[in-house]
Amino acid sequence: LNKSIYDASVQSYFLLLVLFMEHVFFHFQVLKAFNYSYPWKGQQQMYKLDIGWPKIPEYFTGQTFCVAVDSLHGLVYVGQRGDNVPKVLVFSEEGYFLYSWNDTVEMPHGIFVLNTAVDSSVWITDVGTGNYGHTVKQYSPSGKLMQILGTPGNAGSSLIPLQFDQPAEIFVEESGDMYVVDGDGGMNNRLLKLSNDYKEIWLTGTNGTGIGQFKIPHSVTVDAVGRVWVADRDNKRIQVFDKVTGEWLGSWSSCFSEDGPYSVRFTANYKYLVVAQLNINRLAILAAPPVGSIGDCVMVNTVQLADETKPHLVDVDMKSGAVYVAEIGAQQVQKYIPL
Repeated sequence: LNKSIYDASVQSYFLLLVLFMEHVFFHFQVLKAFNYSYPWKGQQQMYKLDIGWPKIPEYFTGQTFCVAVDSLHGLVYVGQRGDNVPKVLVFSEEGYFLYSWNDTVEMPHGIFVLNTAVDSSVWITDVGTGNYGHTVKQYSPSGKLMQILGTPGNAGSSLIPLQFDQPAEIFVEESGDMYVVDGDGGMNNRLLKLSNDYKEIWLTGTNGTGIGQFKIPHSVTVDAVGRVWVADRDNKRIQVFDKVTGEWLGSWSSCFSEDGPYSVRFTANYKYLVVAQLNINRLAILAAPPVGSIGDCVMVNTVQLADETKPHLVDVDMKSGAVYVAEIGAQQVQKYIPL
């Protein structure tokens, strides 16, 4: 009798243990589903998800590859791909859909908004293989085509500056000087700086793993002290260059053993670098190095996204500090607010 009571007690104990573990697992999955941000190394959470942005997510009808913020006018541009879908969607910073446009855009990869003292424009890199691809194009905010760099429909050679092969992203300074990473899986693996009249200032990079070489340079940004940061995706590193001379300044790799960097953007105060890691569904927040020293990367925080979200490219509102994430797996753009 005592043995029967003992066996029953053991069975009850294990049943309760199983139920408890199922309860824990369920709540863990719920937290992941809501994109809960897990602080890095015990530090406090730096961003929270704005669950009210956008107001109507159903406007995303394709794969959302890129996002750009017009901080001056409070607009958010989203580039998406798919058959019979608008390629560019425009939202307010509050999340209201405003309008869309579709002309001469085939497969948007990167998008950037430039504000000057007199005008605003939207730059898009197009990696399509049809009549509009292999180009970098400038549009008005309403979608009027203003400028085409490259030869539409023709993949280029690394020997010709304005001949692109699947250009991944562009970053344009207020002066009009621009930086293009070319390409997203094409023959070219290079970083190109152009003047405001589209002349080559300097060009660096070939396919490889050495210093200044690239394997899919995927994203580019410029900090406040004259350094150009490139997400060297398949080499699992970020490389840094002097914006005036193109000289190689250093690289970061220790933070990317799990997955290479897909996107690089600085926070509004330039204290941190926000890096998207697509395959592990994560945003890494890295400390920006001081002037004159690149050193190695220091990860200060992370934002863990839900499984299969696949964050591709990000942008930062340089007024509010909000981070917008284009997620090709989830087919949506999400907004994260700094705490």
